[in-house]
Amino acid sequence: MSETDEKVSKALARFDRVMTVIDEREGPVAMQARRERQRSLRRYGRATRNAVFALLISSIAVILIGLVTPIGLFGFLGAVMLAVAIAGLLFFWGSREETALPTVPKDVPNGEMVQRFDSYLYRSRRALPAPAQTVIDAITAELGTLKQTLERTDTLDPDAQDARRLMSVHLPGLIDRYANVPPAFRREVDAEGKTVDQRLVESLQASRVALGEVSERLAKRDMDAFETQGRFIESKYGQADDGAEVTKP
Repeated sequence: MSETDEKVSKALARFDRVMTVIDEREGPVAMQARRERQRSLRRYGRATRNAVFALLISSIAVILIGLVTPIGLFGFLGAVMLAVAIAGLLFFWGSREETALPTVPKDVPNGEMVQRFDSYLYRSRRALPAPAQTVIDAITAELGTLKQTLERTDTLDPDAQDARRLMSVHLPGLIDRYANVPPAFRREVDAEGKTVDQRLVESLQASRVALGEVSERLAKRDMDAFETQGRFIESKYGQADDGAEVTKP
């Protein structure tokens, strides 16, 4: 490599680093970070509420028992320690991060599945090469529309099932298997002339297209339902309005 080419490569590398910082502060990554913070705040809020509720119930139970029979100082201290332990367990259990599961859970609503998937992509993004991060950002930018349509769709709907499998099984499996490949082997070319990084980007792009198609089909259903409702109203009430006589003063 000539000196000029080396300077150009270094300049491009610096440019990529600068653009990465800008994206993380103001671009799609910043939006992902805000959504992740909001999810964390809601999670910790629910955990705190449950812990406080457990302490309140335990305190009321101790008071009621004390009114019936004396429990003594040691009994009171034991009840306090038990209540604190229960509250701590509830807080710890409720504040755990919800991750995309290796199987499609039947009890998780579609909207929550999208949130878990968004959180998984946010945590996995930094471990991926720059071209893959770009596709990840494009996927997350479209999750808002997908969530809006999936929330109104039954979990057993075929389109919803396709999206859930892709978000909870196939795409996380792809990223996890990529992470298992040693970095030194990710640039080696396979039998089809593609590196591990290139195949990752192409698979992520295919996933983005598939999710986009599901979102489009679901949105088309809503559009068709709206059109049908509009035509029904026009056919039932439009003629009466058109044929009504205008009374002159």
